[in-house]
Amino acid sequence: MTLENIKEKIGELSKDVKINMSLVLNEEEASDLKQNQISGAALACAYTTGNSDLISAIKNSSDLSSNEIQAAQTASILMAMNNIYYRFVHLSGDSEIESLPARLRMTAMANPGVDKIDFEIYSLAVSVLSGCGMCIKAHSRVLKKSGFSSEGIQSIARIASVVNSAAQVLNIKNPK
Repeated sequence: MTLENIKEKIGELSKDVKINMSLVLNEEEASDLKQNQISGAALACAYTTGNSDLISAIKNSSDLSSNEIQAAQTASILMAMNNIYYRFVHLSGDSEIESLPARLRMTAMANPGVDKIDFEIYSLAVSVLSGCGMCIKAHSRVLKKSGFSSEGIQSIARIASVVNSAAQVLNIKNPK
């Protein structure tokens, strides 16, 4: 399975998704991002959607190393926990809860097996997909401090949005 196969599967149901996939998954349209960062963010989001065809297509259409693939998996897994927890903290509106330590183990974030900025990109992409405002702010802040522009951060959000949309089209066409 490749991204071209995915575009064929999407077919006429959503030409916009096909076009957007071509745009957001290449360096020319993704400010501040290198191709491995684009592919890693897309793969982390694909893992988060759970769509096996999309996961396979992104893996097969990229030159990601085994460490980058594992980091995308780790970002998806850790953000599955963090995005839920920190969204709860934010939405509780309870300053006492906000002041409590999370007490959740996240040691993989300290040594993700890839450049920490790449892991921040993957984590931001998944956080965008999951809709966790606190995590989006935290990862965006780290990326800005490392020199990313607002357009670069927007590129990550665009990748997450399009990967999610592609998964939705595939799920509609092939319900499980």
